[in-house]
Parts: sequence; C-alpha cells; structure tokens
Amino acid sequence: MAVATNTFKQALANGERQIGCWLSFAEGSAAEIMGTAGFDWLVIDGEHGANDIRSIRDQLIALQASDSHAVVRVPVGETWIIKQALDAGAQTVLIPMVESAEQARDIVRACQYPPHGTRGVGASAARASRFASVTEYIQTADQEICILLQVENRAGIAALDEILTVDGVDGVFIGPADLSTDMGFQGDSAHPEVRQVIAESLAKITAAGKAPGILGVSEEATQSYFDMGAQFLAVGIDVLLLVQSARALAAHWKAK
Repeated sequence: MAVATNTFKQALANGERQIGCWLSFAEGSAAEIMGTAGFDWLVIDGEHGANDIRSIRDQLIALQASDSHAVVRVPVGETWIIKQALDAGAQTVLIPMVESAEQARDIVRACQYPPHGTRGVGASAARASRFASVTEYIQTADQEICILLQVENRAGIAALDEILTVDGVDGVFIGPADLSTDMGFQGDSAHPEVRQVIAESLAKITAAGKAPGILGVSEEATQSYFDMGAQFLAVGIDVLLLVQSARALAAHWKAK
C-alpha cells in the first residue's frame, strides 16, 4: 500500500491557484472549525504560534477529514523538527528564513529518506504511515512530500536565483513582514520598494517553474499579491479574523 497522493503538491505542479489561511491558535478544535471554511490549504504555524509537536499532531488529526490541505510551518529549518513534523503526518512543510541554496539543499535532504536524504527511518511507529498500515510508506513517501521555502530577508532575496535551482523544492513563499522590516521599513510591507521586491521575486519564482506564495492580511495587500500572480496565497490569519469580527461586533452594538 503506497502513501496517499499529495493533492496540494499536485495542484501546485499543475499551476492551479490555491487559497489558504493561517492557523495561529495552536488548538485542534480551532483547526477543525477552520477546516470547514473551504480553504484549499491551512498553515499550522509552528514558528509564531504557541505550538509543539503534540499540538501540531493534534491539528493534523483535526484536519484529516477536511478538504483543506494541512501545511506545517516548522519553527526552524532543522532536520530534527522536520523529521518530527513528517512523522506526525505532515505531507507539506513550510520552512522559514531560508537564505542560501546550500540551506535549501539541506532542507530537501531532511525531507527524503536515504540514500538520497537524511530523514530518520522510524515510520512503523509513526502516524505518517498509519502506524505501519501503509506498508510501502518508506518506498513512496519522498515523492509525495511538498517542500515550501520561505525567503523573507535581504540575504534570501540576494540568493533567490540560486535557491530556485535546487531540485526538490516545490514552491517559494515570500514573507512580507520580515522582508519589509529587514529592508528598514519596520513591517510596512506596502512600501513601494518592498512591493517592487515582492513583485520581482514572485515573477522569478514562477519563471523558474516553482510555485510562488505569500500571505496578505488586508484586502489591498491580498489583491496586490493576487494580481502579481501568487499561486499559493494565504488571505488571512485565524486570530485576526476573530479579533476583527469581535471588535466590529462590539463597536456596532455599543454605538447604538
């Protein structure tokens, strides 16, 4: 029995636009709710969300019945945490702060079993193999893992051309908040200089045959990224959706 097809990876390879959202509550119940909303993909945020491997696992379980594909953003591009996320059942990983082609190659190796990679072999006890019921997991897992790299500072932008030559990378995600801050604009991702770098980077990623991605948290920003050709586009963050809706509702009724 082979591993299940990664439909998100397949959609990116086919050039299909995928609309997603961020999960920052670090709770299985919140993930389950978001899984009913109709997004193509949802990011379990292990970098800035209050997550550990157990809460990441629980959210993967919560999303298993959803049509929304689970993407796990690990806190750092280290082999040990990538291994844990994959064993917990993630088929798509998003790696923050990638700054070089060498780092990108190390990440790809961390997602693949030997002899091509460095992923530890412990699938029989892992949720990823359905606890050894996917009998050909080790033989078939590599081809279904989707690897997304985040480029989000000046060093990463300078190395983008080389990063895009790395085999095994499915997509590159531009991080507008970190990038704008590193460029000296303190989170102002709408600054014209930042927008120009983003537009040029998304175009480069597309031209290299990889999927370009980004997150927008305002209507104006999201529409701009949409128009720039972002293929896997996150259009919100669950925490902000709750905050904005709750504050608007309170203000509306208190003003009466």
